[in-house]
Order: sequence, then C-alpha cells, then structure tokens
Amino acid sequence: MSAALGNAGLLVALIGASVGALSTAMSIIGDNRRALRQAPMYAAVILFGALLAVVAMEWALFARDYSIDFVQRVGSSSTPGLYNLAAMWSALEGSILLWVMVLALFTAAVALRFRRRSDDALVGWALVVMYGVMTFFALVSFGPASPFAPGPTVPVGFDGPGPNPLLQNHVLVLFHPPILYLGYVGFTVPFAFAIAALITGRVGEGWLLETRRWALFAWGFLTVGILLGGWWSYEVLGWSGVWAWDPVENASLLPWLTSTAYIHSVLVQQRRGMLRVWNLSLLVATFALTILGTFLTRSGVVNSVHAFAAGEVDGYLLGFFAIVVLVSLGLIGWRGDMLRAPGRIDSPVSREGAFLANNVIFTLFAFIVLLGTVFPLLVEVFQDRQTVVGAPYFDRLSMPIGIVLLFLMAVAPVLPWRTTSTETLRVRLFWPAWLGAAALGIAVVAGADGFAPLVAFTCGGFAAGSALRQLALATRRQGVAGLVGRANGGMLVHLGVIIIAVALASSNSYTHSATLTARIGETVSWSGHTFEFVGVTSTIDARAEVVSAEVVLDGGKSYAPAVTTYLRQGMTVPTPSVRTGVTHDVYLTIDGNDPPTKDASEVVLRVFLKPLILWLWIGGAVMAIGTVLSAVPSRRHRRATAPTSEDLGVERG
Repeated sequence: MSAALGNAGLLVALIGASVGALSTAMSIIGDNRRALRQAPMYAAVILFGALLAVVAMEWALFARDYSIDFVQRVGSSSTPGLYNLAAMWSALEGSILLWVMVLALFTAAVALRFRRRSDDALVGWALVVMYGVMTFFALVSFGPASPFAPGPTVPVGFDGPGPNPLLQNHVLVLFHPPILYLGYVGFTVPFAFAIAALITGRVGEGWLLETRRWALFAWGFLTVGILLGGWWSYEVLGWSGVWAWDPVENASLLPWLTSTAYIHSVLVQQRRGMLRVWNLSLLVATFALTILGTFLTRSGVVNSVHAFAAGEVDGYLLGFFAIVVLVSLGLIGWRGDMLRAPGRIDSPVSREGAFLANNVIFTLFAFIVLLGTVFPLLVEVFQDRQTVVGAPYFDRLSMPIGIVLLFLMAVAPVLPWRTTSTETLRVRLFWPAWLGAAALGIAVVAGADGFAPLVAFTCGGFAAGSALRQLALATRRQGVAGLVGRANGGMLVHLGVIIIAVALASSNSYTHSATLTARIGETVSWSGHTFEFVGVTSTIDARAEVVSAEVVLDGGKSYAPAVTTYLRQGMTVPTPSVRTGVTHDVYLTIDGNDPPTKDASEVVLRVFLKPLILWLWIGGAVMAIGTVLSAVPSRRHRRATAPTSEDLGVERG
C-alpha cells in the first residue's frame, strides 16, 4: 500500500512538472495569456504529489513495511521515533525524495508569490525552468533512485538494521540535512529568474529585485546548515573538530562561496548597473555546484562519513550538470551585447572596487576548494591511481585568503561609491584600526603566539570595529530600528563571520590534547584540570550497547564519554562528553584503541582543550539574525515609493 501511494505521488509530481514545463513554454511562445495564467496550478499538483510520496515513505518506515527495499535497509523496530523520522534522508533514495519535497515547496511558494503576474513572460519562463528542474529530480526519484522499489522477500519476524549509526545518535540529524537542502534547493529560484531574464532579454536589474530575498534566505539556510554540520561533527565523531575538508563538506562550501560573492556583487549591479555577466555567472555557478555536490555525495565516487553508498544516479546527475552549464553559458553568450554594463569602476578605492576585489577572492577560494576536491577523482580517471589531497593543502591556502577577506570586510563598509579621499579613509578607519590594535594586544596578553593567528586576530578586530562603527551610526540615528535593512543587517552578518573566523583561528592554532590513563578513584592532573575516574557503567538494549566512563572534572560535575556499539550493524561509535565554557571547552572521549569493558578498573581518555569553540555557535546565531534583518526593508525603503511594473521590467499585454 505504501509503495503504491508513494509511486503514485512521484508519478503525479513527474507528470505535473513535465506537463507544466511544456504547457507554460508553449503558452509563452504562442502568447496565450489565458493559458499562461493557469501555469501556477501545476505547482499545486507537484506539491500534492511530493507530499503524498513523503507521507507514504514515512508511513512505510514507521509501519516497518519490509516489502520495500529502502525500508529493509534503513528501517528497524529498535530505532527511536526521532531517528526513524530522519531515516528517510539517511540513504540515497530518501535523500533524493527529500530534494523533491523541498523543491516542490519552493516551486509552490514562487507560484503563490507571483500568481498575480503569471501572465508575465519573465515569471512564466522562471516557472518553466523550475518545472524543468523538478521534472529531472522527480524522474530520478521515480526511476533509478526509487525509494519505493520492492525488496526481496524476507522471512517472518525479519527486522532491519536501522539507519547508519552515525545518523541515529544525535538530534542534529533531524535538522542539519533538511536545512542544508533548503539552502541547496533555494538557489533554484534566483537561477530560474536569471535564465528567464536571459531568455526574455530583460537582463537589467528587474529580475534582481524579484529574487534578492529568495537568494538571501537560501544563503542563510545554507550557512546555518553548514554550521549545524560542524556542530554535528563536533558532538558525534569524537575527534574534537568541526571541519575536516572532507569532500562532502567541501561540496556544501563551494556553492556557499559563490553565492556569498553573488550577494555582495549584486549590490553593485543594483546601484551602478555593473557586473551583469559576473552576477549571472555566479548564480549559474552556485546552482551548478549544488548539482555537482549532489553528484559527489550520491555517486559513491568519494569516501566520506557523509557520503551515501554508490548508486545508479551518477550518470543522470553529471548529464544534468552538463546541461545546466552548457545551456546557461550559451544564453549568456547569446545575450552578450545586451549584458554590457552602462557603468564603470571610477576608482579601485571605492565601494564597487572593494566588492569586485571581494568577488575575486571568493572565486579564487572556490577554485582552490574545487581543485582540491576533484583532483583525486581526475587522477584516478586519467592515471588509474589513487591520491589524497589532505587538510594541509586547504589550511595552507585558506589562511591567507581568510585574512585578506577580513581586511576587505574592514575597509569595504567605510568606502563611498565611485571614489574616495585619503582624509575620508583616515577618519572612518581611525576607531576600527584602534580596535584591531586592541585585539592584537589582548591576544598577546592572553598568551597567543604565531604570525598567522595574530594577524587573523588583528584583522578580526579591525573588521569588527568597522562593522560596529556602522551599526553605532545607524542606531544613533534611528534607534534599534537602525539594525533593520540590507546594509545594517549585513553588518550583523559580518560580525557573525568575524566571530567565527576568530574562533576557528584560535581553535585550530591553540588546541592541545593528551592521552590520560586513570584507575578507579584516581585523580589525574593535566593542563590546569583534574580528572577523577569514578567507574564504568554499561547499558544494553535491542539497539545498542553503551559503555560509558564517569569522570569528575575539576572536582565538580561528572561527565560520561562513552563507546556505543550498534548491535545490528556491528559498528562502534565514540560519543564524546564536553564541558562548554566561554574561553574553552574540555572535550572528553574514550580512546578508541582501548575501550573499557563494563568491569574495567581503569580507562584511557583522550582529552582536548578547545579554545573559543562556543563562539562558533554564537557567531552562527548572529549571522542568522543578521540574515533575517537584511531581508526586512529598512524604514527609509518602506517610505520610498514602491517600484512600478516598468521599473521591474514587466511586460503587460
């Protein structure tokens, strides 16, 4: 029953998307305005089909419908309800279904938002593109990656293994993938409008106004999703890190880098009519990189704790990636004459000059990450040998890029448009420069050393001073309302980025660790902390056996790092226990090479002291708040006259 309903839902979504794309395109070409007004109805059909498929899949997982192959592989009666819900996106087929669901939501949201303008060719072609993208993913989900494919006959009393153990031992698995998908899929909207602008020839600034908030919220979801992934890594994997330059981690970072460049450079186009080709290229790159990231994650070509097993979708994804790139570049080339910018950069020392430099740095960063990620795959394809590009490559190249970006974050907000003077820079950068010097002094007094981290702290203070100056001026003029709006919300985002950059520089440079062996009742001292081993506790149920070591930290609260053995998979997973502090975390985990038994009289602990980790999550929260405030019109913009149809480049019949 579940399989029949699920397949029916996917078929409805597939038919709705394909017919919607074809019908809407023909209505535009034939200038049939009446038929074009019906285009948003297909979005409702798609949403209904996707919802039906997702509900059927969740029902199958909770009902343990082992007639379905996917449920046989990830379902289990011993899996807690929370992780049973998240089991849908724990394997390839379910993750594609989640993509279909999120894309259906965005498609319906666009159709609803522009329902009164559905007879406008720009909106119509944007819907055609979104219906086309949905057709591809619905086809993949209905065909080679069907989550409802029948499985082999199983004996009476059969029970599945459940999801991957790494995906059923922390509540973040319920939030990290869906939020990341909201970021990935959300960029389909501005991409669709960019392609529509190229098709219609309305390549001015109108389509940017239509999609600014869509791009901003997609970027915000992607940012939060990446940070939640770092938090999950820190809390689950037991290695005390948040980012390992894993190929699948890089797959999410790449579209974040290009979309961050886009969000900055789009301001130049809106203000000066410049960088049109650049912005279109960044949007295309962002959307294409989400498809490439999907390929890396779901084709089995990379080894990663995040990646899914090899499937049959790699050829489909690569083909779709190629189509997206070739069609987009062809349209940009076709409209090349129309994309000539009416403005020019008058001086490199200007707001637009700083934004262009910012874009170049972000693009260079994306290229470095892309090269390091795909280089091992290219070597394997062309030379039939395996190689690894490790963290040292990324760390060595990303540190100077990060410092340059912090410097630009300090200078760009104080620069006026077109040109500036030395006196203006001197006045506006006076207090930020002093804050940078103060940050350096505080770091030295706190015992920090090393050239790169000290430069990072100085540039961080410099950039923070620039952002705080902007916010102080805004709140002095308008009060708390001064925090609302694109410019000042953006400054809050900058503050969040600075907090994260300083926290990463600190934790990466000054983390230290030790392996400690303690007997029951014995207190071990290390690096200003004491660790008293109280004993071992062991619990076992149908799902897992958990062996935990109770450790009293600094004579106060007890912490319990553990080793969990998932019985059905035969997989052992370390579970750290962390004392979080404002200045540093104490991170405890049991040494995986010598896990204790339930009657052990001693334990081997791995202890990490992690500076400023808490500030990573604080910085992420500041970024999220700033993103929301950036999307809210400021008081000045609300007082302004709303743009007319002519301003937006809207054609009316």
